[in-house]
Amino acid sequence: MLTLLRNPDPGFAALSAEVSRLMNDITQPGARGYGLAPSADIVETEAGFQVVLDLPGLDPAAIKLDIENDTLTVQADRKQPALADGATLHRSERRFGTFFRAFTLPKTVDGARVEARYDAGVLTVTLPKRDEAKPRTIAVQVK
Repeated sequence: MLTLLRNPDPGFAALSAEVSRLMNDITQPGARGYGLAPSADIVETEAGFQVVLDLPGLDPAAIKLDIENDTLTVQADRKQPALADGATLHRSERRFGTFFRAFTLPKTVDGARVEARYDAGVLTVTLPKRDEAKPRTIAVQVK
């Protein structure tokens, strides 16, 4: 037997999905790239960690990185360009203002050797591990 489900008001489902998305944005800022918290990936390798953030359209000089008390903070400011005299803005979907993310670093990170690179709108922060924190193989001595 085939059961056919019918939704009499498809517009209500779209509204419900949009309300759910907005609630997620409020409770988890930046989790899906909405708002002023850039999306980020964190990758761990044997040598360290990489934090990769999407920051398109920013002047690299406007990006500020700080490490303090085992916390990496990334802050950037995107200024809204001024409209030409007589121009009318009909739609504005791009975000402007201060972008901010903070990441708690593990104790294994060597904060003195952190490097950052900005290329094609992507910021990559490389956080090397301390030498004593890197995995190593210990040979077993036989007597």
